[in-house]
Amino acid sequence: MSGKKTRYYHAYFLLGLKILRTIQFKSETITPSKIICVGRNYSEHAKELGNEVPTDIVFFVKPNSAIADRLISFHQEALHYELEMSFLVKNDHLCGVGLGIDLTKRALQTKLKNAGLPWERAKAFDGSAIFSQFLDLPQNLSGLNIELYIDDMLVQKGHVEQMLFKPEHVLKDCMSFISLNDGDIIMTGTPQGVGEIKQGAIFKALLFDQQKVVLSVEWKAF
Repeated sequence: MSGKKTRYYHAYFLLGLKILRTIQFKSETITPSKIICVGRNYSEHAKELGNEVPTDIVFFVKPNSAIADRLISFHQEALHYELEMSFLVKNDHLCGVGLGIDLTKRALQTKLKNAGLPWERAKAFDGSAIFSQFLDLPQNLSGLNIELYIDDMLVQKGHVEQMLFKPEHVLKDCMSFISLNDGDIIMTGTPQGVGEIKQGAIFKALLFDQQKVVLSVEWKAF
């Protein structure tokens, strides 16, 4: 390949790496600058992983490059799923709600936690978050609840009222130390029932408002 063509393909490759990831809010395409995540927001999930139930919100951040267009089962090691109620931010308010899966390198996370080190290597890698579309936020958040089925078996179920820190509290606390841009996403933590992602498994996630299904999405694990 000539030097000119080599430079051309190299530039094209670099541009590809810089493409920002998007999500859908109704019919609009949104580009989040970041994803704010809450850890241990359900007491039973904290207990199942042998963690203390926190008295303050545990925050960590995923970059835009974490947003995936498919559910992967492996990234240097086996990955675990964590279904989370997720919220879209606009003008410093919650404006939309959707479903997200936080993909986690559990073995690495455990190693990092035991060493007292940050979790980013286990949580913020490329492709570590996948989202449904986002819907308008209901006026009352108290009826929101989620379910996750894997190959038709219920594995996770959580209600907003079970959260240690409710979405509006999370938003307010987050904005006390970091600026939020329009389109940023807040993932509000996962209920108990997390586990390893098996290649080929079919994930079906549901968002309810009271007893009514308002959002349903399926992913196949690759």
